[in-house]
Amino acid sequence: MPAYDYQAVDPQTACDHCRDAFEVFQTLAEPRLAACPRCGAAVRKIIGAPAVGRSKSGLDDRAKNAGFTKLKRVGKGEYEKQY
Repeated sequence: MPAYDYQAVDPQTACDHCRDAFEVFQTLAEPRLAACPRCGAAVRKIIGAPAVGRSKSGLDDRAKNAGFTKLKRVGKGEYEKQY
């Protein structure tokens, strides 16, 4: 289920929950929120940073097994083959 970020349209009439921003998990079929669930102030959907995970666990092994070559930088314009 995707997470969406919302923020108050008018910070002067907003509560602490929606003044800065808050996150809501919603299905794709659900309509956008029009009001803060806590205070009822008008909110708008904002673009948040994507959650891109970066896992190093097993990444090198999976790349090696898939036939990729890993190069390590050893100097300016110089690389050495790791595998």
